[in-house]
Amino acid sequence: MAQSGLRDRIPPHNEDAERAVLGALMLDDEAVITAELYLRPGDFYSNANRRVYEAILGLKNQSRKADTITVVEELRRSGELEAAGDIPYIASLTNVVPTIANIDYYAQIVKDCSIRRSLIRLSGETTSDSYDDSKDYRMILEGAQQRIFELTNAGQTLSYKSVKEIIPETIKLIEKLFHSKNQFTGVPSGFEDLDNITSGFQSSEFIIIGARPSIGKTALALAMAANITIRKNIPAAFFTLEMPDQALALRLISAEANIESNVLRAGSKLLKASDFNKLVQAAGNIYEAPLYIVDMPNMKLLDLRAQARRLRQQQNVEIIFVDYLTLISSENYQIPRHEQVAEISRSLKGLARELSIPIVALSQLSREVDKRTKTGPGKPVLADLRESGSIEQDADLVLFLHRERDTDRENSAEIPGSDIPTDLIVAKNRNGPTGIVNILFRQKFTKFVPMEKSDQ
Repeated sequence: MAQSGLRDRIPPHNEDAERAVLGALMLDDEAVITAELYLRPGDFYSNANRRVYEAILGLKNQSRKADTITVVEELRRSGELEAAGDIPYIASLTNVVPTIANIDYYAQIVKDCSIRRSLIRLSGETTSDSYDDSKDYRMILEGAQQRIFELTNAGQTLSYKSVKEIIPETIKLIEKLFHSKNQFTGVPSGFEDLDNITSGFQSSEFIIIGARPSIGKTALALAMAANITIRKNIPAAFFTLEMPDQALALRLISAEANIESNVLRAGSKLLKASDFNKLVQAAGNIYEAPLYIVDMPNMKLLDLRAQARRLRQQQNVEIIFVDYLTLISSENYQIPRHEQVAEISRSLKGLARELSIPIVALSQLSREVDKRTKTGPGKPVLADLRESGSIEQDADLVLFLHRERDTDRENSAEIPGSDIPTDLIVAKNRNGPTGIVNILFRQKFTKFVPMEKSDQ
């Protein structure tokens, strides 16, 4: 009975406000500038009013003034005069306008009703989809979230600012940064030479860390996450698609306690009693850190987006790491893999902008890097990003980890357990310079640290 009652209810609309908007547009040629900020033809509930509004916009695009006569002629020319209420109705519109000065208020009323109707329609579609067993509930949730986000944006009026407004605000920002105790404007990675180039990972940036297998992408991302959460107390999330969460925690504890990871795995065979104090201290530091780990192999893109929104809303995470990009599953199985990766890349870029936080995604590089290593310097280039050129286009910042593999046998990199000098190459920086940062890979603890001047 309740459902039947809801179906019988007339959707939200305000006929008087719709007619007042149209009447004002025919009385004041400049009013269309205000109306266009709020309204699209589909925002009108009445089909007749929608057609009249389309005719007015059509006249405006032809640089012609809209009044009763020109609107009637435009509708007659398009064959929609009768559907728009015919001449008597159109002529009556200018008589129902209390004052053309309130055009923005009338337009807001029409827009409000339009959004309410859209919400009702979305609710009905979501209900219908939920009864359809053939549809994945995660797809239904993702679709509903996306459409609500679009409606939220639709409710925001387009606006502009004069530089007279922007400059004072910008000066205040510069002054705030000048007096700020924070050395960098973005989220600091903990590698000072890198942060000097990037000023930290910036809000809304899509960042790629690329390397060949076994060079240390995950180790670098974990080192950054530890610096951000443990030492800076900045909330962060780490999506691990390749490694179980406990294996990730073991790496974190090993790196933080400076105890070799193989010693931890060996247990009583190698672990000394004196190591426990280090382990307890390290585990305590990690325990208190605002770090959130999402362990989900074969994660679908829509699951990642939903979880990221939840973490941003509930835990206020300020940066997200994804290990790694090409392990994310697309919902569009039918399209070629490179198109799937392109879709994932664009989606992560959009998600970074939506949440206003940096998203750092790890990515494999093609085998071409190894081929070049045997014949020359072999440093990675942007074209080496695997499976899709869109990653290179979408990314705001691209970092490559690189070290020569065919080194001299006497080089320290060949000694098991030694520290290995590694290049962190800033290959692309949309908002700043590029360059190379020298860091050290500590094999014993599977972690990266900044290279001291003495090491260089």
